[in-house]
Amino acid sequence: MEDLTSRKVHRDPQQSYRLEYGRENTTHTVLAFSRDHSTCDPNDKEISASTVRVIWAYHEQDVGPSGPMYHGVNRGRKSLRLLNPGSSDASAPPSAAFFDLQNVHVLVPSKDTTYWCQIFRIPEVQTKHHIIRIEPLIQKGHENLVHHILLYQCDSSLNKSDLDMGHECFHPNMPDSFLTCETVVFAWAIGGEGFSYPSHVGLSIGTSIDPVYVLMEVHYDNPALQQGLLDSSGLRLFYTPKLRQYDAGVIETGVWVSLYHMLPPGMQDYVTEGHCTRECLQESLEHERPGGVRVFAVLLHAHLAGRSIRTRHFRDQEELKPLAYDNEFDFNFQEFIHLNEERPLLPSDNLITECKYNTKDRVNMTWGGLSTRDEMCLSYLLYYPRINLARCESLPEINGQLKFIGVKEIQLPVTTWPFVIKSPKRYSNLSFTEAMDKFRWSKKRGKAFNDVVLQLPMNVRCSKWDRDEWSIQGMIVSPPEVPRTSRPSPTPCSSRSKSSSSSSSSSSSSSSSSSSSSSSSSSSSPPSSSATTALTALLSSICLLSSSAQLWPTL
Repeated sequence: MEDLTSRKVHRDPQQSYRLEYGRENTTHTVLAFSRDHSTCDPNDKEISASTVRVIWAYHEQDVGPSGPMYHGVNRGRKSLRLLNPGSSDASAPPSAAFFDLQNVHVLVPSKDTTYWCQIFRIPEVQTKHHIIRIEPLIQKGHENLVHHILLYQCDSSLNKSDLDMGHECFHPNMPDSFLTCETVVFAWAIGGEGFSYPSHVGLSIGTSIDPVYVLMEVHYDNPALQQGLLDSSGLRLFYTPKLRQYDAGVIETGVWVSLYHMLPPGMQDYVTEGHCTRECLQESLEHERPGGVRVFAVLLHAHLAGRSIRTRHFRDQEELKPLAYDNEFDFNFQEFIHLNEERPLLPSDNLITECKYNTKDRVNMTWGGLSTRDEMCLSYLLYYPRINLARCESLPEINGQLKFIGVKEIQLPVTTWPFVIKSPKRYSNLSFTEAMDKFRWSKKRGKAFNDVVLQLPMNVRCSKWDRDEWSIQGMIVSPPEVPRTSRPSPTPCSSRSKSSSSSSSSSSSSSSSSSSSSSSSSSSSPPSSSATTALTALLSSICLLSSSAQLWPTL
């Protein structure tokens, strides 16, 4: 077995990090450092608004004259958005009341993916109130089991018999009342933390159009097929009678979840586009809010094959900066991205949710669907003031996709799903999903298929809160002609960005000798010159781990 203590720590040839200060007490060592967003160092990654996977490591002993020692097992990683300002309020005011929507000892099935649904009644309030913060209540030890939680508004005419009826969602035997719950009012996903609404916006409860009953959908991801898991996760909602200026709403945009959304195997960068069309925004906004609405946060959502997502924003056919983007999408880290500046959404606008996927390790098609092994391409927009628009999405029509693989005719009438192919003979009596899998895919054919799909006519989805639809729903329209090449970085390497990102790294001290020799100062002033040498050496190794992971093959 290899002796890890003999491992050597390599110093990065280009030192791009600046030590700001260090402090230490009997339990922790804290180092604060800064770095330019773009360093022009090939060993550094540019710091952007995308997810950053921070790698951390430390040794139990202080740095000696010979320099830092190999960390051994004291290491880990965490996904962060270093440039995301986050919520201005980290917690609810002490005076805020709250209520919990929580499952009670749900037996999680021993299968890969389960969507569990239960209807709850919002506490009765005599006057209008605003929900101002929502926090996840994830059962300890189930952080990787609970993948996401969605909250839907249901028909207000339900009764008490519909409550406390937990059941698997999308199941043939699920209660009919579940079908009335279609409007998303909140979304949380794995890796996310609590969410506070801006100080001038709240989620309204207590009026005739507000939620009375809500359905909580919990997605359990159980790839190891564990048995006997009992889960009691949910959400905590803080509310107040002190009303804010605006009511918040949520619009689901992107690709309508369907088998018609399909990804060939073996692809490095397969691109999907979901359109929130100008026609849909124009009809809904001009009817209720001709002056438009303002978007203040976005949740980008995909599954395991997702690699990057961006919500592109167009006005009168001119592209504006994206509403949100993540070029380093992490399936295990999905949370609302607070916008630095609120963005107006006008009747003349349209949006494209663009997702890039990697299916290189897959041998069959990947389908749009609910499982984490299936795929989605969605953007949830939090905005104000609330209008009657729940979904603004699209789906490429199926005929052009079937034509690409040579399908000539399907069996009519359609009596099964997925429907069955009639001709040509090689696909006869196969479902269309089986036919797609039978096709001999290659990188070249996958790229050609991608080009075809991006140009296909699309089915518009434009729905209201109450299972009603705007008149544009179901119409077939052509996708707008837009450039599909990424814009160049606004900060070329030749002129480094003057802005910088600060972070801090802390490590628990497990060595009594290290603790006894440590200073307990909490001052943020720079340390003494002798301490600076040791801290700088340790900082070099931490920065090297963060930016040059290729030097650490065991990570």
